[in-house]
Amino acid sequence: MINVDELRRMSPQQRAELSRALAALEDPVPPGAAGLPAGPVRRAIALVLIIGGCLGLAAWIGVLAVTLPRYYHTGGWRGAWVGFDIVELVAFAVTAWAAWKHRQLVIGCLIVLATLLCCDAWFDVTLDLRTNGFWVSLLLALCVELPLAVLALLIARRLLRLNIRAVRRLRGLPGPVPPLWKLPLIGMGSRGIRTVIPEPCVPVEPGELVPAGGPGQDRPAGTRREESPAR
Repeated sequence: MINVDELRRMSPQQRAELSRALAALEDPVPPGAAGLPAGPVRRAIALVLIIGGCLGLAAWIGVLAVTLPRYYHTGGWRGAWVGFDIVELVAFAVTAWAAWKHRQLVIGCLIVLATLLCCDAWFDVTLDLRTNGFWVSLLLALCVELPLAVLALLIARRLLRLNIRAVRRLRGLPGPVPPLWKLPLIGMGSRGIRTVIPEPCVPVEPGELVPAGGPGQDRPAGTRREESPAR
């Protein structure tokens, strides 16, 4: 049984190796998971759809900018705005519930809530342009809706970074979390699963741990490295 004093006497690298070994024991890689294909076909299809969507949307924006009338009288005005506010209320309620219950769902809820608040501010300001309610809409957008949206995004970013830091500590990687735009997606790519669940470590010598089946070592997990015969 390792006590706290023994852990303190270990070097940071030894503690990192021990952390990776414990993480692998608690949540091992499923059989065959480490060799899962990267899914290049699925990624290529997704990228083609995204690029096609961008090109199509850009063309559609041009069509709307040329063909739409400057002013337009529409029906269903009350239903559109009441319905939108109901959706916004549901987003607030689900976000509050997820935060109260400490659920991971709160990160997605915060992003959805920020998006709805930005949409609300945009349509309030643009649709009230050249009307008596323009300044009220602008004040609400600048003082209420947009600040709440920014706050929701900052909280979501902080929670996401806390989760990533916990995963990095399980992998024995202390220190600050890199910017999100530099971090690869977890579960994507040929090494996606190993970014969360490292290869199990096996004892070689007292106080030393090495990954099973690491680079240049073709052996199953749980085996000891054989010493080279004396020359």
